[in-house]
Amino acid sequence: MNTHSRHRVRPAATSASIWTMAVLVSCLGLYELWAYLVVRMPHVSQAFAGGMVAAGATALGTLPVVLSQTLSQRTQDIMFGFGAGVMLAASAFSLVVPGIAAAGSLGHGPWGAAGIVGGAVLIGGAVLLLMDRVLPHEHFIKGKEGADAQKLRRTWLFVFAIALHNVPEGLAIGVGFVGGDPVRGTALATGIAIQDVPEGLVVAVALLAAGYARATAVSIGMLSGLVEPLGAVVGAAVVGWSAALLPWGLGFAAGAMLFVVSHEIIPESHRKGHEVHATAGLMVGFVLMMALDTALG
Repeated sequence: MNTHSRHRVRPAATSASIWTMAVLVSCLGLYELWAYLVVRMPHVSQAFAGGMVAAGATALGTLPVVLSQTLSQRTQDIMFGFGAGVMLAASAFSLVVPGIAAAGSLGHGPWGAAGIVGGAVLIGGAVLLLMDRVLPHEHFIKGKEGADAQKLRRTWLFVFAIALHNVPEGLAIGVGFVGGDPVRGTALATGIAIQDVPEGLVVAVALLAAGYARATAVSIGMLSGLVEPLGAVVGAAVVGWSAALLPWGLGFAAGAMLFVVSHEIIPESHRKGHEVHATAGLMVGFVLMMALDTALG
């Protein structure tokens, strides 16, 4: 009996040892990479730190969901409207306007810069339309059909658009730290971080409204910001390449967000008879994000 028990324990112990060793090796590798970046490429390490600040701000935005009670349908629709307003303002003031400016700084004239960003907006919307057609409308999640599956599909398109929007923001943070001016990069990272707070909130609220557990909604809301430090490192390490792609990335993210707002979020917030409350939430979200964008530059 004891012999059999020992035989049952050994595979589990061996597996645990392998995972522990893998984690230790990974941590050691990350430490060595960080040490290399600090010594050889300090602007990359600074960009990574700036990106982590922005990711932390996204995580901070999810805290109200941790502390709140169950949300009523009207409150959910208000928050959907608020998220739509945030995304509309972000697409205009965080993405389209800076994208046109970035294209202009690369030598394109006003029409050329507008054409690049406008084309990227249409491509972003087309990609999200393709995703809308490809993602299964039924059985999207095992055991979910009909209206539940539709709601989950809308929610994940929404989460994807927010995460996608964080990629060019991370690139912008990385580019901001290049050129030996950490003050400029820090100011940019701080401004983007403040803007990310309401984004973390709307992601968590959307997932909570879709029926996910509070811990799951908060965790995914926090994780949605982790693409920013990755984008910051890429932007700082490959500045010439990322600078050329920046207006395209900004426009693409704007198009994806516009598609989700028009095709998914606004219709969802108006389905239950709370159109006035949802519209009020949209306007407040738009004004808040506009003020953050324009005041923080």
